[in-house]
Amino acid sequence: MTPNLLLVEDDARLRQDLDRHFRQRGFAVSACIDGREGLATLRAGHFDLVLLDIMLPGLDGLALLDTLRHEQGIPVMLMSALGAEQDRITGFTRGADDYLPKPFSLAELDARVDALLRRMARVQPPPSQRQDPLLAFDEQAQDVLSQGRAAGLTGSEYRLLVTLREHPGQTLSKPFLYQQVLHRIYTRLDRGLDVHVCNLRRKLAEIGVQHLQIQAVRGAGYILVQADRC
Repeated sequence: MTPNLLLVEDDARLRQDLDRHFRQRGFAVSACIDGREGLATLRAGHFDLVLLDIMLPGLDGLALLDTLRHEQGIPVMLMSALGAEQDRITGFTRGADDYLPKPFSLAELDARVDALLRRMARVQPPPSQRQDPLLAFDEQAQDVLSQGRAAGLTGSEYRLLVTLREHPGQTLSKPFLYQQVLHRIYTRLDRGLDVHVCNLRRKLAEIGVQHLQIQAVRGAGYILVQADRC
């Protein structure tokens, strides 16, 4: 199946190079020069992955990401020359699934893109895990609904919830969750997973989900606890 990629990059040379590179790899590519064109293209088609520059003219990458996260759960990789830790945390907080600092090699980009697509392909919760009268899983949208209200999860948040539900009553370590959910090696200074956990808790609470609680186990990781229902 041909992956459908949306590339939003204002640097003409980089945009052309990436467009050519991914087409040679067999991807279908839609390349846009700014955020407004990218948003219009997103709304008009179906994409498997978005490569999104942050520093765009007009509607910047983070603003586009904010709008996208209210509408779709497509995985998004941010690309930016802003590579400081706080910039990466901001990107994850706003809903990015990965963050690639510029300059980068095509080999690293390919590895990250392939990892995101693999994660999206295999995140299919078993039927037994999806049977929850209070919470419905929408696998196509990568989101969950409670009483008809969508949580608006990002791809990473959805994968995190699914992974926790696939291991009921088990404390999952951060290294394991980084590999399964974020598909990268855990390092002590990396707070990306913690940001996703906080966002997931908030979004579940906003749609009234009270029977599932994500609890931190000090020095160990996270566990999903199902509270008793009356």
